[in-house]
Amino acid sequence: MVDADIVKQLKGGLIVSCQALEDEPLYGSEIMAKMAYAAKLGGAAGIRANYAQDIKAIKEVVDLPVIGLIKRKYDGCPVYITPTMREVKDVVEAGADIVAIDATKSLKPDGKTTAEFIRDIKKTFDIMILADVSTYEEGMEAEKAGADMVSTTLSGYTPYSPKLEGPDFELVKRLAKDLRIPLIAEGRYWTPEEVVKALDLGAHAVVVGTAITRPKDITARFVRAIKLRS
Repeated sequence: MVDADIVKQLKGGLIVSCQALEDEPLYGSEIMAKMAYAAKLGGAAGIRANYAQDIKAIKEVVDLPVIGLIKRKYDGCPVYITPTMREVKDVVEAGADIVAIDATKSLKPDGKTTAEFIRDIKKTFDIMILADVSTYEEGMEAEKAGADMVSTTLSGYTPYSPKLEGPDFELVKRLAKDLRIPLIAEGRYWTPEEVVKALDLGAHAVVVGTAITRPKDITARFVRAIKLRS
């Protein structure tokens, strides 16, 4: 069921992705919870979080809508964002308000299509679904299958989507125009100006992660610029 209050709360806002994988310096639920709290103090409208333990810890310290997911790799399958019902269950039980799933044309580890997966989630759980897509066609198909929101998260990360240095503004523009459900812009947003542009193109909200919450990558970006100077 769509929660109108959550949809309203996210509208026109910034969603901060607070994620750290096991091999990253900031890995740990306590750290991610503090990151989310800092984002809230800065004016974030919502949080995107990976791992059940991180979702739980974040929900304890912020009252913002939380988009939850679990990244897990299965042998022989390219899908890793909440790929099966097992991960969906963990996200729901952790208290997330929205579950993010890979909604590309790749089959899930158990052979399900995205449409079948969305329908199964709807039958089993009372949670909103954010469909992470890489193309216009995937976004439209996700809406048709019953997703509550669509995100451009995976544009540039599938073999058949355009490889861009920055955000895929063309995809944002097309999906925002044609979808009847909210379109969330995500993927390679580095500046406030890019976020504003996505909103001006019709995005309901914008997710920013690395540019805010990954100091190692932020530092490396500055260092690369210095090296290019010489």
